[in-house]
Amino acid sequence: MDRVAQAGAIDPVTLTVIEKGLQQVCSEMDLVHEKTSFSPVISEGLDRSNGIYHVEDGRMIAQGALGLPIFLGVMQETTRAVIADRKDLRDGDVVLVNDPYFGGTHLMDVKMVRPFYYRGKLWCYLANTGHWPDTGGMVPGGFNSTATEIYQEGLRLPPVRLVREGVMDEDIIRIVLANVRVSSERIGDIKAQIAALATGVRRLTALLDRYGEATVEAAIAELEARGEALMRAHVAAIPDGTYSASAFMDSDGVVNEALEIALDATVAGSDITLDFSRSSAPCAGPMNSVWASTLSAVYVGLKHIFPDLPMNAGCFKPVRVTGTADTFLEAREPRPVAGCASETSQRIVEAVCLTLAHALPDRSFAAGAGSSGNLSLGGFDPATGQAYIMYTFSGGGYGGWWGGDGLTNGCSTIGISKNQPVEILEQRYPLLFERYNLREGSAGRGEYRGGFGIDYRFRLQRGQGKASFLMEHGRFGPPGILGGEAGLPNEIRISQGGSVTRPEHISKGEGYVLREGDWIEVLTPGGGGYGDKADRSAGARAADRQYGQSED
Repeated sequence: MDRVAQAGAIDPVTLTVIEKGLQQVCSEMDLVHEKTSFSPVISEGLDRSNGIYHVEDGRMIAQGALGLPIFLGVMQETTRAVIADRKDLRDGDVVLVNDPYFGGTHLMDVKMVRPFYYRGKLWCYLANTGHWPDTGGMVPGGFNSTATEIYQEGLRLPPVRLVREGVMDEDIIRIVLANVRVSSERIGDIKAQIAALATGVRRLTALLDRYGEATVEAAIAELEARGEALMRAHVAAIPDGTYSASAFMDSDGVVNEALEIALDATVAGSDITLDFSRSSAPCAGPMNSVWASTLSAVYVGLKHIFPDLPMNAGCFKPVRVTGTADTFLEAREPRPVAGCASETSQRIVEAVCLTLAHALPDRSFAAGAGSSGNLSLGGFDPATGQAYIMYTFSGGGYGGWWGGDGLTNGCSTIGISKNQPVEILEQRYPLLFERYNLREGSAGRGEYRGGFGIDYRFRLQRGQGKASFLMEHGRFGPPGILGGEAGLPNEIRISQGGSVTRPEHISKGEGYVLREGDWIEVLTPGGGGYGDKADRSAGARAADRQYGQSED
């Protein structure tokens, strides 16, 4: 049945109920995924997402409100690639894949795709992503800042059938677990993803049983058509023309030079073309992005500007992304990509927002911290007799916006993940957080200032561990817009045997061996300011002084 032909054939009440029902299916998958995972980065940090995708081409039908925004476009590209590659899938099969060049992101974002059958017919696909704290490779946690090829970053999986008609393939499991650290956690995360997909099967079947296949298909077609119409209305409100801006990255981790994401956005009627052809060439280190991650970051940037857009593929139809082929924004095998999903994607979001700031000042906001603050520590705990890997991320200041100051200690611009509670990290790993404060005074000034970053330090309590980190906005603080100033940049300090050093690449480093008593300190960026600081109210200035926000 042609779903598009059915657009407009359903009443508004039923349409809304089915829309929310589809989202609820995805959200229940998210919750099962979260509550049954072994890794704190998923169970506490919520670094995962689940969705429903079209049977024809994998385009997105729905994604849970609790899922990470960066997977808006990524999982539809993954599903599309699986559809093209695997013509042999049956009811009850589950495909495992993390190949960055195959509709993926970095290796740590491990996807599963399951064909969904309704009354014996292939009806759609269910898919999810979970961030595994380790997939092997040169450094614990996978954020290898000096990698020069994908093979150094960890285990790469093309679409392999992990579950065959409901039965898990133990040979595939053995291969995976033999190539990752702390395999007892990974098997728990694997089963959590499978369980989330099984929940989706039950809940989607119940939805179809209740409303009927034809009605649900008509609703999906109508929702997609309305999504496209809404995006076209937003784009049409932007004056025709070409708008340009750039965002900059500290380095690629190997060559200590900045990378530029240069964007030219051309608006013509209700269509928008985003051309990245002036951006830096493919880089030696792991800050290359893959196509799926770049495309998804563009969608996330536009959704930041137009937050009322629904989460379905119709919203993407008026958007064309070009000029990435010869840049570091479309990596080809075997270029390394560890930083693409968590760091490079945020600079792409920043470029989109900066580019459209002058065209849409009443919808724009200055740059946020723009870094996930990826930090991994792997080692052996003599108290438990077990190996461990801690992966954590941190928040930072959001940019000031047309309606007020930026959020303090906000999550990354491509995620809704929350900080893992320090109590949980201290319980699971041999470390102690000596402070976890707001970084007062870190905000960019403006009529509306940015939010504050955070300032934390943890100390290794026992044994020995190896730390690595891959962050951003250390060379350049998050820029302001419309006369606003930049927020303070990221800072990292490492104490080893009483000697304190800073990374050569400012925000990136690996191979730091910590022994008992050694510590790491991170100060995350503050958000950029919006508008001229001379226009800031007297009351707001007085409050700023209480937080150490300089007026000089």
